[in-house]
Amino acid sequence: MSVTQERPYLDCISGSWLAERLGWTPERIEILRRAGELVAVREPGSLDWLYPAWQFAGRRPRPGVARVVAAAREAGLDENELYGLLTAPLGLRARDGSRLVDLLVEGRVDEVVAAVRGA
Repeated sequence: MSVTQERPYLDCISGSWLAERLGWTPERIEILRRAGELVAVREPGSLDWLYPAWQFAGRRPRPGVARVVAAAREAGLDENELYGLLTAPLGLRARDGSRLVDLLVEGRVDEVVAAVRGA
C-alpha cells in the first residue's frame, strides 16, 4: 500500500492548527466550513476535519473556493469526493500532471467550477 493510500490527505492540516496559524477561533473555521467557504475532509473513521492548505492564499481562502464548494454541493458531491476530484490528475487533457486544484491556485475558477458541475 502506498503512502497516499495509507494517508491520502498529506496536504491537509487540522482545524486546531489552522486556527492557531491564522489567528482565528476554531469556531470561526467551523462556521466557514459549514457555510461552504472552506474545503474540508475527514479520514475514514475520524471525526476531525482536515483542511487542504492549497485553498489558502496567505491568511484568507483563495478566491473561488466558495464557488467550487457550492458547485460540488449542487452536483451532490460530498467533501471527500470533492477533494478527490480536485486533486486527481486531469488525465490526457493535461500532459503535465496538473490537477483541478492547480487550476484553482492559478485563478482559473470558472474552469474548476465547470468541471465540478460536470462530475
